[in-house]
Amino acid sequence: MEEKKGVEEPKIVWNKKQKRFETEDKKAYLLYDLRDGGKVMDILHTFVPPSKRGLGLASHLCVSAFSHARSNFMSVIPTCSYVSAPQI
Repeated sequence: MEEKKGVEEPKIVWNKKQKRFETEDKKAYLLYDLRDGGKVMDILHTFVPPSKRGLGLASHLCVSAFSHARSNFMSVIPTCSYVSAPQI
C-alpha cells in the first residue's frame, strides 16, 4: 500500500491464538476461522471503532490477512460483507 506523506501506516499484528489480525492497540481487528485442516481462511468479520474510521484500517487489516493466506497457500472465503463487497 502507498504511504501518504506524513502519515505512518498502521502496524497490523497477527494474533494467532484469537484468530485475528489487529491494530497494535487491539481496537480494530479482522476475525477469521480456519477450515479444511487449515487450508482455508474464512474471514468472518472486520471491526473498526467509530473513532478510527476513515483511516483505511479495514483495508490494512484485509491486506495483512490476504498476504498471510497467500504466503501460507490458503484459499480465502470472504464471509465478511466488507471483504466480499466491491469497494468503490
